[in-house]
Amino acid sequence: MDDQILLTEETISDKIYFIRNQKVMLDSDLAMLYGVETKRLNEQVKRNLSRFPEDFMFQLTENEYDSLRSQIATLKKGRGTHQKYLPFVFTEHGILMLSSVLKSDKAIQTNIQIMRIFTKVRQMLLDTTEIKVDILQIQKKLENHDKNIELVFSYLDELTDKKENESERVKIGYKK
Repeated sequence: MDDQILLTEETISDKIYFIRNQKVMLDSDLAMLYGVETKRLNEQVKRNLSRFPEDFMFQLTENEYDSLRSQIATLKKGRGTHQKYLPFVFTEHGILMLSSVLKSDKAIQTNIQIMRIFTKVRQMLLDTTEIKVDILQIQKKLENHDKNIELVFSYLDELTDKKENESERVKIGYKK
């Protein structure tokens, strides 16, 4: 139960990155959350490689890894000064598939928490998209209101000009 308390929503969501237009988690972060060594996690994945197609898991390129390291100050290169292998990252589906190869109770509970966080992140993205659409609709309405207001002022100017011209006209009719 102590492990579950330590795995807060923030702890997990801080380990979700956006790479190749996908939300992913690093193998080392997942191993830490599951309480196993990264090497052991990757061994289990390699034993079950047919369960992890490219859209479930992929290995980072050197550029992607360097970019990720520059964004995250706490992400270090391996234990020493260099890392032997580039890390693997797992998409939401890949993380879900991990539960079928990592069968400990902690792995199952951790997986459930991670899936809940991914669902919340997806919902937040949907919510912000809806807000953006609403803002765009409001902006369009405001633009139309501005055009309508300009048109009203234009008509008022024309009416004002007509009244001024009418006062200068010679009046026709009986003079006293």
